[in-house]
Amino acid sequence: MYAYLEGRITHKTPTMVYIDIQGVGYLVHISLNTYARLETLDQVKLYTYLHVKEDGLTLFGFFEEDEKSLFKLLLSVSGIGPNTARIVLSSMSPLEVRTAILSEDDGAFKKVKGIGPKTAKRIILDLKDKVQRGAAISDHIIPVLTNIQDEAINALVALGFQKAKVTKVLDQIPSSNATVESLIKSALQKLT
Repeated sequence: MYAYLEGRITHKTPTMVYIDIQGVGYLVHISLNTYARLETLDQVKLYTYLHVKEDGLTLFGFFEEDEKSLFKLLLSVSGIGPNTARIVLSSMSPLEVRTAILSEDDGAFKKVKGIGPKTAKRIILDLKDKVQRGAAISDHIIPVLTNIQDEAINALVALGFQKAKVTKVLDQIPSSNATVESLIKSALQKLT
């Protein structure tokens, strides 16, 4: 029903935002991934998914379309509802989710709150072909990075640092004229 919402953020928490669009405030539920991207913004464009249940409508928002498409794929797995899908995308980046599915790393999903061994295996079994097919069609297996800070975050997470801690450290480092390498070096000095 809604493809995206673009407007002014009037209130935000790590799990939801209010977006004002011409005087109408929309409550949009978000992942920690999306929150990290919009934490310092006043204006935002979120790609949305409207979840319809008997007792209400819930609007979920994502900073990138790739995260939204993974959210919808996760919902297609039996036993995964919107809140569990959001927890998965709060615990792992879209790239980490796709990598875990393609490498059949059920351990990555078992670390997520609310995902047990059976559900972890079911995610991989149900989504592996869809993720492979999607990668072949759209080359979204590795999402396009929007800036050098994203590249630095991914590199430091790959080195074993926690994403939230890395993001916090990188936000303190001026990146206007920095290279990926210089950001990583500066972050490593603060992280170690």
